[in-house]
Amino acid sequence: MSTSVLDSLNKHFRQISAKKGEILLKPGDVQRDLYFVRKGVQMSYYDTDSKLYVMAFTYPPGLCADPRSFTKQVSSECFIECLTDSEFDVVSYVQLQSLFEENRALETHFRKMTEDLLSGVIQRHVELATLSIEERFTLFCKRSPHLLHLVSHKYIASYLNINSTNFSKLYNSIKI
Repeated sequence: MSTSVLDSLNKHFRQISAKKGEILLKPGDVQRDLYFVRKGVQMSYYDTDSKLYVMAFTYPPGLCADPRSFTKQVSSECFIECLTDSEFDVVSYVQLQSLFEENRALETHFRKMTEDLLSGVIQRHVELATLSIEERFTLFCKRSPHLLHLVSHKYIASYLNINSTNFSKLYNSIKI
């Protein structure tokens, strides 16, 4: 992203912080702001009566959002919770849309980020459907080893679709 595009975006940021355990989004809410993670780890998840389903972890320099709720401005079906104390640069949906109108390069950059997100979601579905639990665990350890020490293992197990007992066995037996 060019310096002028970044400067344009930075002018519209506001900085916020959130404590560990703080909920940024809950089911029924519309995500009005996009969070650029400066510090901390967050988790998006669905909570049913019987189980918690972790969909994603976010951390610097990533974005933290329910993409569907933010881009379509519809009610979310998931929670976004801070797993650690966190800091964000935040821009509202309305401000971002206005910036897109003014700056084609910024809009193009966000379109490419959205394409990368979609590609990642598809890859995650393929991995969940085709890889063994050992392969999913090993791949996670290669991609995000720092999360093993920052995030409760029960959440990582949920993210990998591995039951907690099997996760514990893998964690204790596979060299990372």
